[in-house]
Amino acid sequence: MTGAGVSGIRAFSPGALTREVLDEMAAAQDHRGGGGADVWWGPDVGLARSRSVAADVSFPQPARSVDGRWVVALDGAIRNHATLRAHLDHPFRSRDDAELVVAGLALEGISFVERLTGQFALVAHDLRTDTTHLVRDRIGVQPLHYRHVPGGIAFASEVKALLVLGPRPGVDHRSLDAYLAHRTVPAPDTLFEGVKKVRPAHRVSIMPGGHLEETAYWSPPEADPDGTWTPDDAIEAVRDGVREAVRASLDPDAPVGINLAGGLASSLLAAQAQQLRGDEAVHTFSLAYGDDAPHELARTGRLSGLLGTRHHDVHLGHADLDELWGPLTWHRDAPLSDPADLAAHVLARAAGEHVPAILCAQGADELFGGHQRYRLAGVAERSYGLPGLPAPLRSGLGRRVERRLGATFSAPERRRLLGQSPPRDRRSSATVGADPVDRMLRHDLRHTLPDDVLERLDRMSSAASLEVRLPLLDHHLVELAFRLPTSVKVRAGCTTWVLREAARPLLPEEVIERRVPEPGAGSWWYAGMRDAVRQRLTGSGSWIAQTLDQSLVRDLLLRHEHGGHEQDRIWALMALEVWHESFFADTPSVPRQRGAMPPAVAGAARLS
Repeated sequence: MTGAGVSGIRAFSPGALTREVLDEMAAAQDHRGGGGADVWWGPDVGLARSRSVAADVSFPQPARSVDGRWVVALDGAIRNHATLRAHLDHPFRSRDDAELVVAGLALEGISFVERLTGQFALVAHDLRTDTTHLVRDRIGVQPLHYRHVPGGIAFASEVKALLVLGPRPGVDHRSLDAYLAHRTVPAPDTLFEGVKKVRPAHRVSIMPGGHLEETAYWSPPEADPDGTWTPDDAIEAVRDGVREAVRASLDPDAPVGINLAGGLASSLLAAQAQQLRGDEAVHTFSLAYGDDAPHELARTGRLSGLLGTRHHDVHLGHADLDELWGPLTWHRDAPLSDPADLAAHVLARAAGEHVPAILCAQGADELFGGHQRYRLAGVAERSYGLPGLPAPLRSGLGRRVERRLGATFSAPERRRLLGQSPPRDRRSSATVGADPVDRMLRHDLRHTLPDDVLERLDRMSSAASLEVRLPLLDHHLVELAFRLPTSVKVRAGCTTWVLREAARPLLPEEVIERRVPEPGAGSWWYAGMRDAVRQRLTGSGSWIAQTLDQSLVRDLLLRHEHGGHEQDRIWALMALEVWHESFFADTPSVPRQRGAMPPAVAGAARLS
């Protein structure tokens, strides 16, 4: 994830496009770069791209192709740029990825984007066909949103840039069921009415007249049949794939950091990066909070000593919670789904004092079957269709399994909270796969990873002006992981089996065999906020109190006070309330930017 942001407007009536609005959109997400923005102005279309303070301006963006047909604004990095440059017959004059993209589009048309690998979002306008293409990378690392506005369609990396024009959007009540289930909303929807996400591995084409066409350009390969891979072959392939992915993520000319969370995947990244760096110590950063913080930091400190890294401890406390919950909600454009949002920002802020970029291990669980819920995949599929059980018993079983699989509120609880069943058009379609675990992994790759984990990393690191790189989501490693059968991922009750075996030459046994608890909100945050939480969720001015069933909310608070461990569900409601206050209150809570708040951002606050 690199520092940049794209935005623009496709106009279909006079007055829908002005230079002032483009400038305001760019300013609303200046934190993605901090170095101002460049604007391209064409017939009925305008593009803007914020730039990093350290950006190479030898090929400025938005970029124009040599033949004059294409204009491109790019956010992110193209990882296979060297291969593509060798393939294209073009006299390149810079190393900028945008020049590569416009050269490829000029030679091959919009289908060229299917050749790109990496983490990117781009807008490509074709002046010959008068078509604007919004394209997002295969995994959904970089964000891209769009919204119909009077007289046109606006698009931007972040939602807040879309709020500076047009009428103020309302809450998308049709997405609340999805949020209450998993604390996030799957693409293409958001909690803002009318604001859509471009899905990962898709392009949305805005045709003349405003018609939209959505095209999928990639999907993970099918799993190879059992017997295709021997365990030893799978282990060797994964070990080689991780090593090459880490190598490609290291910058030979600049230091890099590792988020050393203490689990298998982050420890493997740190070990591999330190081995590749040789005598140059890699910076590692560990963050802890709650009652186990001293123990966790001591353990990651010992691991750093074994690996030979230069280690830094980072703490998250109640003061950070009080200071950051509102501002980071604004940065995320959504409720903070977990204290991990706060943790990601605090760690990025600390790491930025030492390194320009940090490697994170996100994706390992979704590629190699790391979550404990994957062990319940078969039970989950069977529990919703057992014809031999009476309906109440079948419903009770489904409710328990749903909660075990990570649902914040079960389907009956969501119906009670909202007073209605979820809209049929918002229910996820079935995922095709070789077996229950494979289907669950593919669902998480399509939804859980981009709509929660990667969204968190993008917004929290951008707010701290730090670049985040995700080696385990390297295109080739992702395809390898999905070709591997379930039998080498979840094996004899052991999750991420093949990754554990691949890591054995590099890590001590205690790290290989350690079982990291499933993430959750924990109870540490609630202690200092008890009265505030009750007031925010049940008081006369509470949006939650006006929108959701109050008896269930009060029962939840009461159960927690009596030892019911309801902190995750209370967090979900509190985060939703803070989000609503941040964007829909009469005086929205918008954070002060570095230095003075840009006037355009203040204007966005008034509109939202």
